[in-house]
Amino acid sequence: MMQLDDLSEMNNLTTLELSYNNLTVNADLNLSSIPNISILKLVSCYLKTIPAFLRYQSGLTTLDLSDNQIQGSEPNWIWELENLQNLNVSHNFLTDFEGPLQNLSSNLAVLDFHHNQLRGPLPVFPKTAAYVDYSNNNFSSSIPVEIGGYLPNIFYVSLANNRFHGRIPDSICNASSLQVLDFSHNNISGTIPHCLITSKMFVVLNLRQNNLSGPIPDIFPASCALKTLDLHGNILEGQIPKSLANCSTLEVLDLGNNQITDGFPCSLENISTLRVLVLRNNNFHGNIGCPKTNGTWQILQIVDLAFNRFNGILPAKCFKTWEAMMHDEDKADSEENHLRYEVLKFAPKYYQDSVTVTSKGLAMELVKILTLFTSIDFSSNHFQGEIPKELFDFKALHVLNISNNALCGQIPPSIGNLKQLESLDLSNNSLQGEIPTELASLNFLSVMNLSFNELVGRIPTGTQIQSFPNSSFIHNKGLCGAPLTAICSEVSPASGGAPRTERNVNLACEVHWDLVSAEVGLVFGLGSIIVPLLFWKKWRMRYCQFLDKILCRIFPQLSHEFERHGGKTYRVLSKIVLLASLSYFASELGRSAGTARDRATFTSPTSSAVNASLNHVLFGVVDTLNSGRV
Repeated sequence: MMQLDDLSEMNNLTTLELSYNNLTVNADLNLSSIPNISILKLVSCYLKTIPAFLRYQSGLTTLDLSDNQIQGSEPNWIWELENLQNLNVSHNFLTDFEGPLQNLSSNLAVLDFHHNQLRGPLPVFPKTAAYVDYSNNNFSSSIPVEIGGYLPNIFYVSLANNRFHGRIPDSICNASSLQVLDFSHNNISGTIPHCLITSKMFVVLNLRQNNLSGPIPDIFPASCALKTLDLHGNILEGQIPKSLANCSTLEVLDLGNNQITDGFPCSLENISTLRVLVLRNNNFHGNIGCPKTNGTWQILQIVDLAFNRFNGILPAKCFKTWEAMMHDEDKADSEENHLRYEVLKFAPKYYQDSVTVTSKGLAMELVKILTLFTSIDFSSNHFQGEIPKELFDFKALHVLNISNNALCGQIPPSIGNLKQLESLDLSNNSLQGEIPTELASLNFLSVMNLSFNELVGRIPTGTQIQSFPNSSFIHNKGLCGAPLTAICSEVSPASGGAPRTERNVNLACEVHWDLVSAEVGLVFGLGSIIVPLLFWKKWRMRYCQFLDKILCRIFPQLSHEFERHGGKTYRVLSKIVLLASLSYFASELGRSAGTARDRATFTSPTSSAVNASLNHVLFGVVDTLNSGRV
């Protein structure tokens, strides 16, 4: 416990910082005799309340009481400190604000109230505010319609992780200086206001995990300054805007968990600053990669294309340009070790990018994206062919997931190059051959899944491999050895006594296009005839009339009748002809089987009486036809 009584005699004291010293500060005393304090920082000092003596500190400019245990209401007098510019009471237990907050004379530029328990409607911002953070509270109102009217000088606004609802007010467009807008993790609905897209000032636009719908407006300006566009977890549809290519400094693009239908975004291929690309769980389709370019996204470090409808082979040429994944961690530039954007320079404040990645079977939100962290997730698509060897040149890769595809071929021995790999998932493919022994040398590998493939042979021995459960290897009929219960013999039963060569494995990946083309041609040929007959009555009638005309010409001696359809008269075969034809075919089938009596029996033997009657009628018709009396 530290008492502040001894400070009462320090009349010239202007700055007091006691933060992060594991001290319990007793501030329940009157320090009005120290009128010159301008900077006071008591971070993590186990304070229970806001010290009352501060109301007399008229010269106070910076007050930081964050990471304490302050409860109750924010006192109204704190807004009356005319020189106070920087206020930080984040990470406390404040529940509300004391008294009305309209018409305040505060000159606050920085307000940081994140991670409290504040509730009710959103309070009015001081017009001098440049940085406002009310994230991670319990606000549950709609965003005030007039919010843009008191944001003339603001650079940063975060209302993330609350329960705000309703639409984003159009008045937000009046905040002409706004650079960072974070409304993520709320219940905001409606469409994205066009002014949020056309602004030339925005550096960060984060609207993730809301209920926004409609398309992303295709009106990004030519001088777009965006570094982060995060629209993850909404109900957005349509395509990726072509004008997004104007954002030449874009670093983070997260459109995951929406309903966007488009191909791979090759329109963004010239954005050399892109580090994070998340298209997870949409309706993207077609091949990936941009074949007409020699260099795309050299510093790309996180790629998530999972749960889409991408197909084709994995593009080896494209992987050669992802240079950031190829460098060893020891060689990487770690001076700035995570992605962030400096909002204020006079009072250093940063926006920290975040992204959700699936690693080790769990979805994790990386609040700080390390520039050294790399991840590839191509799972749950329709990729086929062999795994490109270029994929195993990514020496800095931490997470690789290409499960739930149609990949075949062998696991290349070059997988041993992935020295930083922590999570590997190749399950639910058609991979063949043996597990390369180089896999046992990956010392950081803590999660691995090779199940549901066609792997054979002995599981490599080694401390790392043997530590995985048998579920990592199940449903590979040819695998044996620990941790599986199958015992290896000298000749693997799955190999049939012959070793599996690379040529044999590659044959399984080949597609017999001649058979495929024949089947496709047959389907389309039959479809072009059958579909019109099933669904268009006019076509069906004309087809039957055409057949009747042909039969009338072939068998002119047969009887005909006339039918009227649509005001026209048509000459058709009489129904008795059809019955006679049926008898004729039945008799021909019976003749090939044996006797003349067997020839007439073409129904079930259990209904002999019915058969006899029907046969009698049919033979009468046949005799009539033969005698020429029809």
